[in-house]
Amino acid sequence: MVGGALQIAGLLVGGIGMIGTFAVTGMPQWRVSAFIENNIIVFETIWEGLWMHCIRQANIRMQCKVYDSVLALSLDLQASRGLMCAGSVLSFLAFTVAIIGMKCTRCVQSSWQAKGYIILTAGLLFILSGAVELIPVCWVANTIISDFYNPAVNVAQKRELGEALYLGWVAAFFLIAAGAMFCCFCLCCEKTRSCGYSAPTHYSTDSQLLHRKAESSYSKSQYV
Repeated sequence: MVGGALQIAGLLVGGIGMIGTFAVTGMPQWRVSAFIENNIIVFETIWEGLWMHCIRQANIRMQCKVYDSVLALSLDLQASRGLMCAGSVLSFLAFTVAIIGMKCTRCVQSSWQAKGYIILTAGLLFILSGAVELIPVCWVANTIISDFYNPAVNVAQKRELGEALYLGWVAAFFLIAAGAMFCCFCLCCEKTRSCGYSAPTHYSTDSQLLHRKAESSYSKSQYV
């Protein structure tokens, strides 16, 4: 019962992390314009993402434009594009594998040991996807902070942390938490052998007959 609840909780947490990863990959709010010193044009906000940059003006509809070339991006955003795509694929693969390995799933006719290995694989994939997502998010955040406090960088080129970075940290945490839940479930099954997929113990008919014959022969020998 506890193992089943842990599986469902891990699947829900992993699903939230997967959806968050997809959202972070497509959001343009990775780098947001900073309003400091002489750069006080508050009616215009610039967003820079992995795929497009947007300009939002007061009382005017936001305008977005896809990057003309990958080379137009900075090095951190170029690497983040590939890493976030890899993290999205890994999170989706982990979620799919977790569904196949669930106790209530009958997609495959496999033993409880095989399903235990499937759940363990899903947990490791969730942890890997969370780690892959943390790399670009932390890299871009470090670059933004370094440029912000660098006096050699022009004030108009300084940026602040966007909402996508905060959401990326949360999504990565959910993915790693889901992976830890599935791994803990497998460790529980390994120790107790009755946590989620333990097969019922029963004696076959032949073994019962042999046991009865042995008892009858033993009783006869006592009378003799």
